Order: sequence, then structure tokens, then C-alpha cells
Amino acid sequence: MPAQKVSPAERGLILKLRKQRNLGARRIQSELRREHEMSLSLDTIHKVLTNASVKPLIRPLRKKEFIRYAKLIPGERVQMDTCTIAPGCYQFTAVDDFTRYRVLAVFPRRTANNTLQFLEQVVEEMPFPVQRFQTDRGREFFAVCVQEWMRGNSIKFLPIKPRSPHLNGKVERSQKTDLTEFWAVTSPKDAELELRLVEWQHYYNWQRPHGSLNGKTPMEIFFEKIHDTPFSDDVIALYDPGNERIKEALPGRLATSSVGPEGVGKSTRSKPSEQKQALKN
Repeated sequence: MPAQKVSPAERGLILKLRKQRNLGARRIQSELRREHEMSLSLDTIHKVLTNASVKPLIRPLRKKEFIRYAKLIPGERVQMDTCTIAPGCYQFTAVDDFTRYRVLAVFPRRTANNTLQFLEQVVEEMPFPVQRFQTDRGREFFAVCVQEWMRGNSIKFLPIKPRSPHLNGKVERSQKTDLTEFWAVTSPKDAELELRLVEWQHYYNWQRPHGSLNGKTPMEIFFEKIHDTPFSDDVIALYDPGNERIKEALPGRLATSSVGPEGVGKSTRSKPSEQKQALKN
């Protein structure tokens, strides 16, 4: 098969996507096809990157595969997690189990108050009612005021089993995407960090094709299921506060995710002072 000829404009766009977005060849191919109506083979994209002496991407090693289960209704289960980006910079992430729609925020500390602020943001920005929050056993999620807020808003709280981060696999995987496509080209000290994060969240939900969604976006998946999605009144009517009790984290443990050179999903133990801060109301 003869090699495809690449115009200077196409070559420049390929290199721009790699430099600014840190995308691999397959993701570049998807972006060119979807956003620019360009159809280039993977070999051609690889050749452009090689001729430009672009360094290969460093991907985190894949962990052992687990059986994962998915909900079939938007908002039925939202996975939530926090991860360390840099000292004094913690990302809070919520991802819908079915559509992969996400809400993101950055805070200087992992505390109950910041968790409450993030929960308000998630409920406001998700395009469907949230029925259940699923988290690891981080103490910022187990604070009494946080659990009472969930009960007051007719939302169930489902912490995963200890030492089972794969049960929150979708939010963990989405944070790897943040590491390679957002934080690799964005500084935590950026003066316009909040704006950059809002732009990235909108792109992720509305424009970025997802391999796990057969190349569709989270919003496209939601629109396909919109007639099966319950209204807020329906969710509230079915919620029984009598079935919900205040849950306790395991004493001495704080399972969170750490974003760094090793990747996302590394379990870390907080300092005692940080654990006390997380428990404050």
C-alpha cells in the first residue's frame, strides 16, 4: 500500500496534538477523524511523530485485570475519589458508572468541608439525578456531616471494601487520563487552573471519544438513555432513609489515590494531622 502524503497543515496538527494534549497515535487518529474530518492511518501518524523525533509516551504499567460491573441507568452509581496532584493540590473526581460523565474540582486539602463543597458541585453539574455515591474508605468521605448531607439529599452512600481499589476502577482509570492528557501539560500553579479544569471537563464530557464507549462521548451515551433516566422526584420517592446508617471508616486507614510519576491509583496513608483535618466539620 503506498504511503499517504501528509500536508504541512496535517503534520502541524499531529505534532500540536502530541505536544499540547500528550496524545498517542490512536487518540490522535480519533481526534483528526472526529474534529477535523481527516483520515490518516496509524502508520502515517507514527511516521510523522518519528520523523519529528518526538519522544514516546510513558504509560503506567497495567495492573491485574478484575471483573468490573456496570450500572445501566445514568446516575444510578457515581464513583468518587481524591488524588494528590502536588503538595497543596488535590483533585476531587466524580464519574458516573454508566455514561462516564465526570465532574472535577481542585482543593488545597482533603477535608470534610471541601468534600461537601464538591458534592454540591456534582449534584448541580451532573445532567441527571445522583442515586448513590461510591467511594474508597478515605476519611473525608466518612465524616458525619458528609453522610448526613447525602441522607438529606436522598443519596445513598456505598463505600467499597477495604483494599479493593478495582471496585472504583472507572474513577481510577479516568484519573490516569487526567495524568496523561491534562496534568502532563498543565501546571498546578497555573493562575488560570480552575478555568483550564472547567475546559478540560467540558471537552471530556462533550467532545472526547472514549474507547470504552465505542468511540462515543459521555453525553452521547446519556442522550441514548435519556428516556430511561428517572427524574429527581422519582429518585427521592424511592429513597428510604431508614435503610441508611452512618458508616465508619476503618480506624487508622485512609485509602486515597496519588497522582505522580508512578501513575494514579497508588494507595497512600495520610499523616495523623491530615486525618484529623479530614474529620473536621
